[in-house]
Amino acid sequence: MKTIFITLALLGLTMGISAQNQQIDSLEGTKVVLDEVFVQALRVTKASPVTFSNVKKEDIAPRNLGQDIPVLLNFLPGVVTTSDAGAGVGYTGIRVRGSDATRVNVTINGIPYNDSESHGTFWVNMPDFASSTESLQLQRGVGTSTNGAGAFGASLNLLTDAVSGEAYGQISSSIGSFKTLRNNIKFSTGLLNDHMEVSGRLSRISSDGYIDRASSDLESYFLQAAYKDDNTLIKALIFGGKEITYQSWNGIDAETLKVDRAFNPSGKYTDEDGNTRFYDNEIDNYKQDHAQLLWNEKISDQWSTNIAFHFTHGRGYFEQYKEDEDFQDYGLEPLTITNLEVNTTDLIRRRWLDNDFYGAVFSANYAKNKLDLIIGGGYNNYEGDHFGEIIWARFASNSEIRDRYYDDSSKKSDFNMYTKANYDLTDKLSLFGDLQYRTVGYSANGEETGPVDDTFNFFNPKAGLVYDLNANNNFYFSYAVAHREPNRDDYKNGTPKPEKLNDYELGWRYVSQNFQLNLNTYYMHYKDQLVLTGDIDDTGDYLRANVDKSYRAGLELDANIRISEKFAVRPNVAVSTNKIEDFILVRNGATQNLGDTNIAFSPNIVAGNAIAYTPFKNLGLSLLSKYVGEQYLSNTDTEASKLASYFTNDFNVSYEIVPRKVLKSIVLSALVNNIFNIQYVSNGYTYLDNFSDPNNSVEVQGYFPQAGTNFLLGATLRF
Repeated sequence: MKTIFITLALLGLTMGISAQNQQIDSLEGTKVVLDEVFVQALRVTKASPVTFSNVKKEDIAPRNLGQDIPVLLNFLPGVVTTSDAGAGVGYTGIRVRGSDATRVNVTINGIPYNDSESHGTFWVNMPDFASSTESLQLQRGVGTSTNGAGAFGASLNLLTDAVSGEAYGQISSSIGSFKTLRNNIKFSTGLLNDHMEVSGRLSRISSDGYIDRASSDLESYFLQAAYKDDNTLIKALIFGGKEITYQSWNGIDAETLKVDRAFNPSGKYTDEDGNTRFYDNEIDNYKQDHAQLLWNEKISDQWSTNIAFHFTHGRGYFEQYKEDEDFQDYGLEPLTITNLEVNTTDLIRRRWLDNDFYGAVFSANYAKNKLDLIIGGGYNNYEGDHFGEIIWARFASNSEIRDRYYDDSSKKSDFNMYTKANYDLTDKLSLFGDLQYRTVGYSANGEETGPVDDTFNFFNPKAGLVYDLNANNNFYFSYAVAHREPNRDDYKNGTPKPEKLNDYELGWRYVSQNFQLNLNTYYMHYKDQLVLTGDIDDTGDYLRANVDKSYRAGLELDANIRISEKFAVRPNVAVSTNKIEDFILVRNGATQNLGDTNIAFSPNIVAGNAIAYTPFKNLGLSLLSKYVGEQYLSNTDTEASKLASYFTNDFNVSYEIVPRKVLKSIVLSALVNNIFNIQYVSNGYTYLDNFSDPNNSVEVQGYFPQAGTNFLLGATLRF
């Protein structure tokens, strides 16, 4: 079955959301709409030598029933997604070309979204954000210069809702497996006096999750006020969300996977009578609010400018029941009870994060004749407090209410400037250049990180050529350099080095009325790459370590084939090799050269499949499939650390009813995930356990199983 699927993919009989979903017949593309000026400095077109995919809200609308943005992007080339709770609600993750979410640069309206310290993207903090997203562009590889940390696997930029010319109201609801429920309301005033618009959204999502107790209780909001005239577009936005999720980031071992796939060890403890129990409030509780002010001004036919100011405030904690904790780890003094010294206790702790992120980004665009020039950059600051509290202890020792057993702070500044230019050398050949300077300062005083006071200065040049053979074919080649600073977790595990990436991209695009094709190959060579070791910490975050030299090389194909007015297929397949060169493993104090080994979490083949059928105008049917090849959970190439391949299929149907009165439309949607009930694991971890015998380490694995057959049903009423 797997061989057949891969063969079909390579023959072009599979589908994924491609960069050319629009029905166009030349490489000129489509006109940039007004709202897109806010991301114009970061996005690329077919005139640039960058590998990318575009996704519009219409592309994901039939499946937008409450699952997170990474899950909605699952069918893009080279993308692998996972869900802690097993069903796409709650904590979700994305990897592109084998690079995890900490290495995928994410911006919203050109403003960095990745957490400044961890570099992660926590979509759970903004549930249902897809319902306020106008479009997305995923650039694979280094891509073009962007704001925030360098893109080491990809960059993803999101554009929020466009200004609506007409007033509307919308109510959406969906229900599904595991008691999943999503409700949202949206509205727009339309343009008032041809210039002003106010729009917004309120959402709530709840789910029990596939994994035991992996519940999610999520709320979010989005409010936008906009002003526009012939030369000006100004938007003021506030948006954010609150999440309470029961922890499910610990995974399960191989034996438990065989007998109880949905088991969740989080919150497990033994009471005084020796009974196994689960703490009912083993939760993650976090709230995040964003404010953005965006201003675009068209100065002349050649010049336009963008400036954006932003502020984000996040605060919250995760709560844990811990058994037999040492007093000294919490700054507590030993107790003497009936002549016995007591120096351990059961306790409940909260580990807090309270942070602010603020700054400004800007760009200016000049376009005339053969030259398209962009100058831009940004300055951003982050201030974060990390602290811990004991809210209950069996033996409290000398603790006082609201004592902090640790109290750390950190600061980070990030400044970058870039200049990008496309210049037409001839009618068919254009030259692309992109120079970026970025300086990052990071300081921290945590017990886990130790004192940190580092400054990094990065120069990131990029260049390429685009050759338009004719109106339907173009070819491109590019070379790009990117650098990245270590994140907070890297400092916990040693003295990390910054990373450097040299990325070479070669591609061909073909576009006609009924057939669009993207074919590209890449070679990404890293110096001091911080690769995932496969191990995780006590909050489910993956640990990383520098390796001297490593590379990723691959071939990616995606297409859109319209066979008839009613039937279409859109293939994508990514084949790659991902290696650490001369990997040195340190085990039990001894070093071992394992030679060239596979990089963890980097499958050699990822392919998507969907067949779309539209029997009549208002009805759409899609069969979507995903194949992810086997991958390793560590960098040692051991059989024990190998994660099996999997092949899943989803079925999606959407039907629109257009009433004659009151309502503008009613859209009914259904999504059945994993229709063949495949028992698969999309993620995991591994570590060396040498506590029982320091001379004979044992490789231990943990797994994150995903749900079998499950469904979501939804209805959207627009008036």
